[in-house]
Amino acid sequence: MPKNKGKGGKNRKRGKNEADDDKRELVFKEDGQEYAQVLRMLGNGRCETMCIDGVKRLGHIRGKMHKKVWIASGDIVLVGLRDYQDDKADVILKYMADEARLLKAYGELPDNTRINENIEHDEDDGAGGDDYVEFEDEDIDKL
Repeated sequence: MPKNKGKGGKNRKRGKNEADDDKRELVFKEDGQEYAQVLRMLGNGRCETMCIDGVKRLGHIRGKMHKKVWIASGDIVLVGLRDYQDDKADVILKYMADEARLLKAYGELPDNTRINENIEHDEDDGAGGDDYVEFEDEDIDKL
């Protein structure tokens, strides 16, 4: 039987989430960067984002964040714009919910930006929501 020469299995690769508790410095956008909200995840390290400047871009999650920082729809991210492709951007940083609220308080994000809410991508013009039906007493008697 050969000896195990590795340093551990997949649980070692996952590591511990000790970085979640500490406060990190708030990063503001620079030139060539923009704030965006993730509309939906597309898979293969890509997502559809709506930038604050009103342009919908295809976001590519950088390799340092891939499988380490989990991004979901509705998250606020910082994207780096490309000079040669205006419809694509690179996701540089994901803001936590409290950091996104601070950005909104500083006036970096517009007031109509929804934080901590999943974006429903429906074509119903917002009529969908819940499937709640209210019956009246007369309807029950007919049954």
